[in-house]
Parts: sequence; structure tokens; C-alpha cells
Amino acid sequence: MGTDEAPGRLPCLRREKAQISVAAVARRADVSRTFLYDNPEARTATASAMVEAGERRSQTLAEQNDEREATWRERALNAEDALKTAHAEILTRRTRIGELIGEIRDLQTEWTEEAIQRITTENTTLKQRVRQLTADNRTLDERLKERRSVR
Repeated sequence: MGTDEAPGRLPCLRREKAQISVAAVARRADVSRTFLYDNPEARTATASAMVEAGERRSQTLAEQNDEREATWRERALNAEDALKTAHAEILTRRTRIGELIGEIRDLQTEWTEEAIQRITTENTTLKQRVRQLTADNRTLDERLKERRSVR
């Protein structure tokens, strides 16, 4: 291979997106690294290719980083929306729980010990009254049957 073939091989490495280094260029051009260092054109071409490849790599990494950040930003916005929805739901549930606790307290305060005792006494009295009325009704039924049978 001739001395001017080494710089011509750099586009091939660029197309393949291979890492460009003095050793890689020397292998591809089938020349020694010493040749690349000693030949000013080859050295300049190799150095500029390495700088260009580094810039491309930096640009690619920056683009990937931007894509990742956009994805994270979108996820963060989605999470923020979900969090707002969850907070609204929690507030609704807490409000409902408060209302139900209020209703329970209202029911508990309605039935004081004195009221429970009074209702229990009234219930006992009413049961006794029902028994008395049932007995009276039975007696009246028997009398009615006797009167009908005497006739």
C-alpha cells in the first residue's frame, strides 16, 4: 500500500461507526503506527478524524441524553397527573369518612344511658300490656262463645 492510502481509509471507518484511533487506522490501512505518526498528512487526517468521531460521539450521547430526559420528563408529568388525581380521590374519601364518622357520633350521642334505660323500661311495660290485653281478649272471646251457645 502507498503512503497516501491511509487517509483514504478513514471514511470507511466512519461509515462503519468504528472507533477511530491510530491503531485502528494503521490496521485498516495495513501500515505501521510509526508511519502514521511520521507522515504529517496521515497524522493530520487521523487526528481530525479522531476529533470528528469524538464530536459525533458527544453529539450522539447528547441526543440520547435528551431523549432519555424527554422520556423522564413525560413520565414525571404523567406521575404528577396521577398524583393530583390520587390526592383528589383521597380528599374525597376523607370527606366521606368524616361525614360517616359524624353520623356515627350523632347516633351514639342520641342514645344516652338514660335514654336507653327509659326505652328498656317502656319496652317492658308495653310487653306486659300486650300480655294483659291478650289475656283480656281471650276472656272476652270465651264469654262471647258462652253467650252465643246459650241462645
